[in-house]
Amino acid sequence: MRKINFIKMVASGNDFVIVAVKSQRSLPRRQAGKVKSLSNLAKNICDRKFGIGADGLLILEKSKVVDVKMRIFNADGSEAEMCGNGARCIALYTTKNQKPKTKGQIFIETKAGIIESKVNSDKVKIKLTNPTNIKLNIPIKVNKRKLKVNFINTGVPHTVIFVEGLDKIDVVNLGRTIRYHKRFAPTGTNVDFVEVLNNDLIGIRTYERGVENETLACGTGAVASSLIFSLKVNTRNKVGVLTKSTETLKVYFDKIKNRFENVWLEGEAKIVYAGVYYV
Repeated sequence: MRKINFIKMVASGNDFVIVAVKSQRSLPRRQAGKVKSLSNLAKNICDRKFGIGADGLLILEKSKVVDVKMRIFNADGSEAEMCGNGARCIALYTTKNQKPKTKGQIFIETKAGIIESKVNSDKVKIKLTNPTNIKLNIPIKVNKRKLKVNFINTGVPHTVIFVEGLDKIDVVNLGRTIRYHKRFAPTGTNVDFVEVLNNDLIGIRTYERGVENETLACGTGAVASSLIFSLKVNTRNKVGVLTKSTETLKVYFDKIKNRFENVWLEGEAKIVYAGVYYV
């Protein structure tokens, strides 16, 4: 039996287990590239009955180019390119446990690119890579109903659907159907249900790919929904996003016609507890 030291963190209701590979004898560097072993570890650790319980496992590694490298494994064991709230947790963790080159500023290497972050107490702000593949009003058929949905990649793929009566939406069943829809094959999509609350505020509920369930918040989903909202409603360059956890995230951006640059996500993050997991 081997021990793995871990930190449990949460950002806006998204919870993560963080394992720093460089300090774990039970996870030597030669295993860091073995996706299968880390995938199994993620499924076991994230199990809410027989493990620690989390939406995802974040593996912290040394980076050759910036402050730290983050690998993201969802609760189902799949590896993701990016996680907005996960990146905010890593920024706070790194600030408290390492000495960044610039105080309060952390650069994180991800599969989606380099993420800049700024930490001010428990407030963490990250700059995402510029979104791609924006498509509005895509017609799809779901459960014999015709829907028009929107698509954007904010590091990971998101389908954004505007609704009324957000609390009454069957997020799990409808979200799962759209997540596996042939229109988004083969990788699938995250699904965000969005209700407009006012000119600067939206409510959001998200079915997360990889977690395969609704989560209390989704950072990249909050950004995706804000940007699509901006394109459709022509708002200013700041949107508040009310999550299921009741925290309101803030999304900032520069809109140049139908393109976006300088996209930032801001919200709270915190360390919940530290512990030892036995493999």
